[in-house]
Amino acid sequence: MTTFTAGSLVSARGRDWIVLPDSADDMLVLRPLGGGADDLAAVFPAFEEVRSAEFPKPESADLGDALAAGLLRSALRIGFRSGAGPFRSLAGIAVEPRAYQLVPLMMALRQRIVRILISDDVGIGKTIEAGLIAGELLAQGSARGLAVLCSPALAEQWQEELRVKFGIDAELVLASTVSKLERGLDLGQSLFDRHPNVVVSTDFIKSTRHRDDFVRHCPDLVIVDEAHTCVAADDSVSAQNQLRYELLQRIAADAERHLLLVTATPHSGKESAFRALLGLISPDLALVDLDSDRGRRMLAAHFVQRKRADVRQFLTAADGVADDSLREETTFPADREFKDETYKLSPAYRALLDDAIAFAGDRVAAAGEQGKREARIAWWSAIALLRSLVSSPRAAAQTLRTRSAAALAATAEEADRLGAPLTSDASDSDMLEGLDVAPGAATEQAGARLAELADRAQKLEGPTEDRKLAELAKHVKALLKKGFHPIVFCRYIPTAEYVAEHLGKALGGKAVVRAVTGTLAPQQRLQRIEDLAEEAGAKASRVLVATDCLSEGVNLQHHFDAVIHYDLAWNPTRHDQREGRVDRYGQKTDVVKVITLYGSDNGIDGKVLEVLIKKHRQIRKDLGISVSVPDAASTGVTDAIVEWLLMRSSKPEQAGLFDMDTIVQDKAADLETEWKSAAEREKTSRSRFAQRAIHPEEVAREVAAIRETLGRTGEVRGFVQQALSGLEAILRDDGSGGLTADMSGTPAGLRDVIAPVLGGDVVEAGRPIPFRATAAVARGEAALVRTDPVVSALAGYVLNAALDGKVHGPRPARRCGVIRTRGVESRTTLLLVRFRFHLALPSRTGERQLVAEDARLLAFQGSPSTATWLSAEDSLGLLELTADENTDRSFGERTMRRVLDDLDSANPHLEAYGDRLAAELLESHRRVRSASGEIIRGVNVTAQKPADILGAYVYLPVSGGAA
Repeated sequence: MTTFTAGSLVSARGRDWIVLPDSADDMLVLRPLGGGADDLAAVFPAFEEVRSAEFPKPESADLGDALAAGLLRSALRIGFRSGAGPFRSLAGIAVEPRAYQLVPLMMALRQRIVRILISDDVGIGKTIEAGLIAGELLAQGSARGLAVLCSPALAEQWQEELRVKFGIDAELVLASTVSKLERGLDLGQSLFDRHPNVVVSTDFIKSTRHRDDFVRHCPDLVIVDEAHTCVAADDSVSAQNQLRYELLQRIAADAERHLLLVTATPHSGKESAFRALLGLISPDLALVDLDSDRGRRMLAAHFVQRKRADVRQFLTAADGVADDSLREETTFPADREFKDETYKLSPAYRALLDDAIAFAGDRVAAAGEQGKREARIAWWSAIALLRSLVSSPRAAAQTLRTRSAAALAATAEEADRLGAPLTSDASDSDMLEGLDVAPGAATEQAGARLAELADRAQKLEGPTEDRKLAELAKHVKALLKKGFHPIVFCRYIPTAEYVAEHLGKALGGKAVVRAVTGTLAPQQRLQRIEDLAEEAGAKASRVLVATDCLSEGVNLQHHFDAVIHYDLAWNPTRHDQREGRVDRYGQKTDVVKVITLYGSDNGIDGKVLEVLIKKHRQIRKDLGISVSVPDAASTGVTDAIVEWLLMRSSKPEQAGLFDMDTIVQDKAADLETEWKSAAEREKTSRSRFAQRAIHPEEVAREVAAIRETLGRTGEVRGFVQQALSGLEAILRDDGSGGLTADMSGTPAGLRDVIAPVLGGDVVEAGRPIPFRATAAVARGEAALVRTDPVVSALAGYVLNAALDGKVHGPRPARRCGVIRTRGVESRTTLLLVRFRFHLALPSRTGERQLVAEDARLLAFQGSPSTATWLSAEDSLGLLELTADENTDRSFGERTMRRVLDDLDSANPHLEAYGDRLAAELLESHRRVRSASGEIIRGVNVTAQKPADILGAYVYLPVSGGAA
């Protein structure tokens, strides 16, 4: 039986394959040339024919035009899924990372056990950065499994991101899925052993019932999303935070486990919270003096934190990068344009609010004489009533008819625990689920009076009496007229449903309006948004009405570009989170419009806007980042406002002694002092702890190497345009760097390979396919980046058609060409060569053997036996030449045949070139891992011989020149 070495080329099952290192004598693990991990096959030589194969030389009759070489090269590079560079995963992911997003990845590869806190600003792409690290560790074998801990509301989005962008299939472990997963287990088996990659609800797994099993069988790579919600820095944190922190402490206790903590707010102005997070990364970081040189060096290796201004312009001359081609500009909206719009209550609404305030004030005053428990129940009922009335008549009616949750409390402390979450605006994402339900205000003692108020509220529905609703309709119409697609954020489910219903009527079919609230499961919410976008199409206007169930973690920038705060949040961080859904990377508009509706005469909105919202905006503008409002201080302000309103009604003789400005002033002063202090600490922290572990010139060097192997975005656009034109698609420029392709006239085989990745309904319907100039695209669109699945499918089709001369229909790329051009003075031959490499990469589980590929252009003047070889730059320049004179086909075939017959003479140069490439790759692998000598030892790269000559193209001077 013939023995085949890893990296060798074999023929089996009618095609050529590369033998992979996992092979044995009796079973070969094979990957097709140019294929990826999904194309692997196991072949048994004892039962089916396997023979050595050599990649065939091009045939002289397979002549193409001047574009053929560039098309074939681009198709080959785009199709690579096993690049030889130090970043093993980049060739196989469906996203093109920004250069700045490589920084955390480079930091990770310098650690044997990866421990990093990623704290980039909202919208920069922390999920992408964490996914890059996860994909790389799994591709290299440094990790064998992955667990993402996150809010249940974000679990399905994480699952989708991992699957679509990084090719990582992960099971959802939620309260709603665990029973089904456990039914499929063997006796005594943990579901975390059965499923190596999981996305887990943090709150589900933190319970004592499930925590021990998870910790015992936890994967060796863990990502913790919104890690700040898991911090237990002092006695004031909730019991939920404490349980989460205890879980993470047990996970982090395994010194061999990779751990990525992801949060945009690592300390929120609290040094103790920041230290608690750092302690999970490394116990030493929790104690070291971070102002000392030792502390800064330790932190720099594990912590990355940048705001938008830091990455908007990256790899510039100021960063020490001289090559203009490496400079990168990341498009974020230039700014948020704020507009505060007011409304006044109608007389009937004013009367209802006054009566409700009077009733609530009397109840609070009376309850204060009955005991502390009764006082707290009355307080939370009053706040629930006031917030619902200010929100909408429908929310008010429901609140008035619903029993107060606090009324069930046995103690004052329990009343606070039950009442506060339903009436406050928590900034933590884990607190959002279920909190858009309208709170109750009814108690046994006040049922009849509240029922009467509820009936009055119900009669106020509609724009005639509800002037807030009428004002909203006016502003939505204005935004739609300017081409914007707004999201209207409401506090409560009944308000959102009410607004969507009446807004749809007011717009009269001029826009598609849909509501998304907590009544839908997280995946149903995302599906409704996609359905709304599809129903509206590219031209129709769309309006989304949502509660805060969409204010955290959900990417909405592809479909919406304006935000209307219909209900003011009492925590300004919530406003920032709402706006951050559309103000992020991938947003196509230059400015995100933000409209805040507030009541000028309801006694609440004006002060909340002035003291909380506007100050929050100013701090964000000054620092370039948001600083969370201190919870206790902000609660003091809103409590003071409510207390004044209730006192003014129940004790008018005392209320007259105090102006609202006076009673709120002290609380606002305390808030401002604490807020400024937090802002200064945040500013100082970002200066002290700026990312310094990786220098921009180091990133530039690796970006240049990646582009040399995998190509650049500009190359992809040219390839798509030329390939689709050659395949008889009808192209139109979209005016913004992209293009639209009508594929109806292209070969059926091409449509067959594109349909599964784009969506069969899009292809079958014959709709033109937009190819966008940004990596952030919506459903039914393709991105002009090499990793987009539509672009990859196109490249695969072009490559296979070029290599298989029997394909019927157009073949835009060919393996040979003879071009007469004024760009050369003597005969010059360009070779497209594929090199294969053996990589030995050390990991903590032992050495891993891999086979990788690279493609290069090599050119020479004269004949192969007496060749004068050109530089890489001059070789690449040949692709830019055009044919200046027609070439007789018979002459072309004779010329091509003479070159191909003598091509073996070039083998010594090709082998030496392959050895030089192997040495360069070895140096690149070592350079990326430079900070860890343990990781560097054992890295090795060798070239497989012979190399594959995919294409040969002869450039001749125009007639009359030298030959």
